[in-house]
Amino acid sequence: MKEGRIIKISGPVVEAKGMRGAKMYDVVRVGDENLIGEIIRLNEDIATIQVYEETTGLRPGEKVISTGEPLSAELGPGLLTNIFDGIQRPLVQIKDSVGDFITRGIDIPALDRKKKWKFKPVAKKGDKVVSGDVIGEVKETSLVVHKIMVPPGVEGKIKEIVGEGEFTVEDTIAVVEGKKGKTEIKMMQKWPVRKGRPYKKRLDPTTPLVTGQRVIDTFFPIAKGGTAAIPGGFGTGKTVMLHQLAKWSDADIIVYIGCGERGNEMTDVLREFPELKDPRSGEPLMNRTVLIANTSNMPVAARDASVYTGITLAEYYRDMGYDVALMADSTSRWAEAMREISGRLEEMPGEEGYPAYLASRLAEFYERAGRVVTLGSEEREGSISVMGAVSPPGGDFSEPVAQNTLRIVKVFWALDSDLADRRHFPAIHWLRSYSLYVDSIRHYWESIGKGWYELRSRALALLQKEAELQEIVRLVGPDALPQQERAILEGARMIREDFLQQSAFHEIDTFCPEKKQYEMLRIILKFFDKMVSAINKGVHIEDILKMKSIEIIARMKIVDNEKFEKEFKKVEKEVEKEFESLVGGKQNGKQG
Repeated sequence: MKEGRIIKISGPVVEAKGMRGAKMYDVVRVGDENLIGEIIRLNEDIATIQVYEETTGLRPGEKVISTGEPLSAELGPGLLTNIFDGIQRPLVQIKDSVGDFITRGIDIPALDRKKKWKFKPVAKKGDKVVSGDVIGEVKETSLVVHKIMVPPGVEGKIKEIVGEGEFTVEDTIAVVEGKKGKTEIKMMQKWPVRKGRPYKKRLDPTTPLVTGQRVIDTFFPIAKGGTAAIPGGFGTGKTVMLHQLAKWSDADIIVYIGCGERGNEMTDVLREFPELKDPRSGEPLMNRTVLIANTSNMPVAARDASVYTGITLAEYYRDMGYDVALMADSTSRWAEAMREISGRLEEMPGEEGYPAYLASRLAEFYERAGRVVTLGSEEREGSISVMGAVSPPGGDFSEPVAQNTLRIVKVFWALDSDLADRRHFPAIHWLRSYSLYVDSIRHYWESIGKGWYELRSRALALLQKEAELQEIVRLVGPDALPQQERAILEGARMIREDFLQQSAFHEIDTFCPEKKQYEMLRIILKFFDKMVSAINKGVHIEDILKMKSIEIIARMKIVDNEKFEKEFKKVEKEVEKEFESLVGGKQNGKQG
């Protein structure tokens, strides 16, 4: 063990002398209270350390001990349903042992060492195994079977394997003998968080991650294994949007990283999630969720770690063959932590004081998303979809974090403060957002409803046309427009209010199945076509705006998700009937 002495303290950054032989990114214990830190720079025998805990009261001359190991995450049964802080300390266990506040230097392992898990072997003695092979299973929660895998870098023959029974995460459950000798396999693995876990091959994202949010699924979809950014100013609904994605996306595992957000927002997550029901199984949603809580009043350096810890846990479940959705709220706070540490290291600042390596750090994080063929002799596919919130100061998308994120991600859900002020939620602006996955997942949507791509394109074109007409409307008012253009305004209004607006707090509207989304948009555009055709036949727009069907269409979103097909057929019949009588009445009037 390397032991040095503190020579300088600058907030969360500490310098220690006498650290010759220590390595970059080694975890160290700082001071008499054994605070956790990580070496981020080495110059001869002087190590610069970022400390993940409050450094108040530290003094020069106190000891610094290197553990010789990088910051690693503990991976094994017991991660799901748990709440960790940025460096994977279990907050529930800390509360039980020391009360409501985390005492400095507390050292509680991430995974419970005493709890016994029911292990069921699926491999037998004498089997040949390679990295990533599943040798046993543990029912981690009622929703997830945790697969115990051969760790990366280990292969050979199984010399011993335990029978079915109850074991702790530290018990040896198998011994593999290979070229490097014997390796004991436990239910728990450790993995350095800054290093991506290996896989065989990266695949193209071709299946959408269905979220049940109409503006996302139909207009700006994300694929499984995709990356998305959701930037927006204060109050535009980023956190609620991420909560919705965590609750409803059709991923097997959810990893939610609260990275430097306000304490009250994180409290909402911690309060809400344990009470939420998983829509597909009716079980508590926490049974397939890991929460990493790291609020804005915690030491900044821990934000840096929380992002890496979260993505490492996600990669572990991906390696089992699960689809993982990871939400990071918010990457701006993480970038601020980088800026502060960089400033304390007296590095040359880049734009707006952020470090010059901001773009490469963001890219490293988002690049760990993806759909892959995992290690192991049998073919397994897993994916990580990463959705990161960005909080640009004053909602200014031209600032460095938003701009660098934009260059990396494939989906951009731009939140708009004007829409939020008008209480149009989700406040994702349909003209400023985009998705580069539309073509890759088109075949999936066409299997849900024929002509989906054309419907989507027509709806977006209609909204674009409305934006152009708004300029004239502001000058002369809508009544001065020709009838055809008033029809465009009405069609666009129906798409905006009856389709894109969605209440996260309404028991039915909070989630909208794919088929229902397709049918809603199809009926709205069919109504628009009938409206244009009726105007061409001499019907006045005022008569159309009084139609009962407009109200019925507005209520489609709250039709029960189980019974919507039957109800929507009635809506279509009603639309046909009303238009027939309007057009018929007009033509009879002409003949008369």
